[in-house]
Amino acid sequence: MLSPTGWGALVGGTGLVGAGYGFGYPEAAVLGVGCLLAVAAALVRTGRSPRLAARRRVTPRKVARGDRADGSVTLSSAGRRVRRGLEVVDRCGELPLVLRIPPLAAGAEHTVRYALPTGRRGRIALGPLRLERTDPLGLARRVRVFGPGEGGTDTLLVRPRVCPLPVLPSGTAHHVEGPTSDTADEGSLTFHALREYVLGDDLRRVHWRSTARTGTLMVKQLVDVSLPHTTLVLDTRTAAYRTEDDFELAVDCAASVAFAAARSHFPVDVLSETGTVLRTDGAGGNDAEALLDRLALVRRSERASAADAFDGLEQARRRGSLTVITGTGDATGLGALDRVRRRFDRTVVLRTGGGTEDAPHEPSALGSDVPQLRVTALESLVAAWRSEAVR
Repeated sequence: MLSPTGWGALVGGTGLVGAGYGFGYPEAAVLGVGCLLAVAAALVRTGRSPRLAARRRVTPRKVARGDRADGSVTLSSAGRRVRRGLEVVDRCGELPLVLRIPPLAAGAEHTVRYALPTGRRGRIALGPLRLERTDPLGLARRVRVFGPGEGGTDTLLVRPRVCPLPVLPSGTAHHVEGPTSDTADEGSLTFHALREYVLGDDLRRVHWRSTARTGTLMVKQLVDVSLPHTTLVLDTRTAAYRTEDDFELAVDCAASVAFAAARSHFPVDVLSETGTVLRTDGAGGNDAEALLDRLALVRRSERASAADAFDGLEQARRRGSLTVITGTGDATGLGALDRVRRRFDRTVVLRTGGGTEDAPHEPSALGSDVPQLRVTALESLVAAWRSEAVR
């Protein structure tokens, strides 16, 4: 089809031809004929759709916010002629990416690589690929949209950033028979099972009766039956954060705390004022990855109060640690923390945002005896959290 420039050349050429013949200006008529011939040549050049195949590849498909992710598009020609004037347009969210393709010989293929934007969390839609062919003057353009299986739509998941954190010491729930999982941390509290001796095992754990009966050196596996349960309340209210970056930092902090517990196979509950974000029981091998995937999709809410996040915790038995993550803005509803914090072994409040001078702690809302950690960057969380863990 004609581009705006092509339509202008067509209308202008027609007008010049008419004016040239009507008023006796042969120069104008010649110029008009030249414009019309250029438009006709452009239509002929772009008239047939090139026989091309396209493949897109995204590496990796899941990436932490700010890390590098690359996309690549491979075009292969199945025609018999050299193809010139090709452009491939890929869409990354709302951002169009224009990829210029050099002349493509018959049977050849060309790969274009490009960086994908990962500055914001979320599921970013890619594609579909659009192949655009133009003439050298830009008078005509032919567009082909690739369907599923040939460069259609794809997705990139941008997840929160995480930093390595220890799990807060907590947990008073014990199994009478010991845990039923071999992934529990080894300790010296409860007998769990017998297993074959591995080089480096403490010889004091050898079970001699089983060894004599089986003819194989057997040792006792002792495990720590304490199960630290991490409950995390993430305040997602827009009013709680002064900037969008403060909210993104809060999600990063939540991901770091939850990831630390989940990778150790401990139960994790993540809540917000809009409901349960995700609940894991510590038995799944992909709990940590599932938490990051779910937190990648968390968005700010327009709720007026954060109190709803604590309603379901009033019936909870005393267990594990409670971490509340909020900003330095509106604290409406955070006073509900005082009703539930005594049901947990440890309670910590993380507040993300600017300096302390312009954001008072509001002890009436959060409680004067609740530890409050101020976090201005994800890197500063590590030292503050480790100090709290050994307190």
